[in-house]
Amino acid sequence: MKQFLLATALIAVAVGAFFGGRAYLVPTPVAAVANPLGDLSAMAAIVTDVQGIASSGDLGKAKARIKDLETAWDDAQPVLQPKDPEAWGRIDGAADDALSALRTAPPDAGEVETALAALQVALADPVASGPGGGVQMVGGVAVTDAGGHPLPCEAMLKDITAKRDVVKLAPEAVAKIDDLVAKATERCNADDDKTADGFSAQALQALSAN
Repeated sequence: MKQFLLATALIAVAVGAFFGGRAYLVPTPVAAVANPLGDLSAMAAIVTDVQGIASSGDLGKAKARIKDLETAWDDAQPVLQPKDPEAWGRIDGAADDALSALRTAPPDAGEVETALAALQVALADPVASGPGGGVQMVGGVAVTDAGGHPLPCEAMLKDITAKRDVVKLAPEAVAKIDDLVAKATERCNADDDKTADGFSAQALQALSAN
């Protein structure tokens, strides 16, 4: 019995000596990144679903599925955007890129894959995913947030409408602004905020000149 206990003790010492020097190899848990907009896992799950559908080659079905993300994101805007407008803008821009990639006729599978991957990164950590570059201007009108993402095109179009109500325009100016608004609206409906904002900025500049 004593010999058995001694053997057991020796084995325990040997095992401890073998693993003792390797204890530092056990990874220390890394704290999860705090998303300034809160828990977006439900939206990330939709994107994961879209990625799976797209990877199967059914881009039409993926286009239909991502509509669920667009609806959820738009519905949540009043709550999420005030929490961190810059972080919200980064995700919004990535979402617009993904929507545009899937709604292009015909969609390019490579561009869809890239856009969806970028959207997942933005949803996971919108602070780190931003392109930077500061506020960009077109004709003295801001068209991006501080992170370099396009401003919501719907907001810029509303700004044009508000300013037109208080500005008296010459006929030629009306024609020019109407044309710019039509172009901005078409691009906005296509989820191309960047191009839409460029047209809207030109319209706002024309309004300021009157």
